[in-house]
Amino acid sequence: MSNTKKLDRRTIYTISTIKDSFLELINQEPYPQINVAKLCRHADMTRSTFYAHFDNLTAVLNAVLDDALLFTDNNQSNTTIDPTASLDLLKENESLLPACQRIADSSKYRKLLMDPSLNDYIIGRIVAHEKDKLVPSIQKRTGLNESEAELLFNYSIHGSFAINKRHHFIKDDDWYRELQLLNQFTSAGYESIRKNNSK
Repeated sequence: MSNTKKLDRRTIYTISTIKDSFLELINQEPYPQINVAKLCRHADMTRSTFYAHFDNLTAVLNAVLDDALLFTDNNQSNTTIDPTASLDLLKENESLLPACQRIADSSKYRKLLMDPSLNDYIIGRIVAHEKDKLVPSIQKRTGLNESEAELLFNYSIHGSFAINKRHHFIKDDDWYRELQLLNQFTSAGYESIRKNNSK
């Protein structure tokens, strides 16, 4: 889908219909069983209309994931969370959270995010989106080289996704308490590495 195309009301409606139909299908069957023809039938539109807005099914998946993961072109540059931040502060400032922890808890995305056939793809999407911001941040906090910082970054993304999945992508009080604990653990680890590297 071209980002340069001006989105008029009809275009926005059509894109929304495609994405909503895709999510409705995901609630009925796993991703590998969905194809463009099935999506077009479900959305009650022609293939030519579909291809006017998306190149393929993967493009729809990416657009829906961007919505679910709250990815925006003007993402916050803040890449760290105060490990002592209160639960209330975390709840009120969703944009402070890294993408792996910002995953939307809207029920419309739950089946998509819980689809085991998509787990690696979703994690890869998060990594691709966040790597250039978070790896330098980890380097700055720890004094590690890029390769070592990337190792910690990948570890934290996989771990955060696993915690989200364990909670079925529902951000209840238990989820926020675990997030707070993991932030304290991670921050203490970064601090320990920084001290060891400065000796």
